[in-house]
Amino acid sequence: MANLYGFLAVTERVDSDTLVVEGWIHQYATQLAVEEYWHGKYRLLFTTGGPVVGKGGYINDYNTSASVGADLLKKAGIPRDRIQMVPSRVNDRDRTYSSAVALRNWLREHSVQVRSVNVVTEGAHARRTRLLFQKALGPDVTVGIISLRDPDYDAKRWWRYSDGVREVIGEAIAYIYAKLFFYQPGGSLPLDTKLAICSSQTRRDSCCLL
Repeated sequence: MANLYGFLAVTERVDSDTLVVEGWIHQYATQLAVEEYWHGKYRLLFTTGGPVVGKGGYINDYNTSASVGADLLKKAGIPRDRIQMVPSRVNDRDRTYSSAVALRNWLREHSVQVRSVNVVTEGAHARRTRLLFQKALGPDVTVGIISLRDPDYDAKRWWRYSDGVREVIGEAIAYIYAKLFFYQPGGSLPLDTKLAICSSQTRRDSCCLL
């Protein structure tokens, strides 16, 4: 149990000139992201994220975590013209994956080719973030991950803090789901899921096509 945080809050950079910052990270983490940007001598900088929590859904691009993150990076010293926000409109399920898809689509629409990216996120969210960005960006893009530690609890004794338990256990469950059960929209459903849907449909109308 003591090693669970370390497994989830992984940091494994790759050789890349592209940095992606998840826009929802807290202000203290934003400052560390700025240090990463300057120290890593990155050429491209993106912020990602969907509608700000509490807004009731998508309003416009400037009410997204991508926009909030871009503003924080600017206030922390990065010139605005070096920051490209890439907002997502998804507010409920699969927000991380949807943010990664929005980035993939932006790169394609603007004919920007990248072979690798480093993604900055927070705490135990890291391993799942890397997995979902890799799924979205595909095998031709190598995804590195940088986890910034939450100072609100001792990561070595996370189980002694309510915030630690909530984050680590929640992310462990979410990672297992993403690893074993998540499928990309537009792709094929796992066979067991198809069979479950078929069974439900058969009970209703005695007709099912996989």
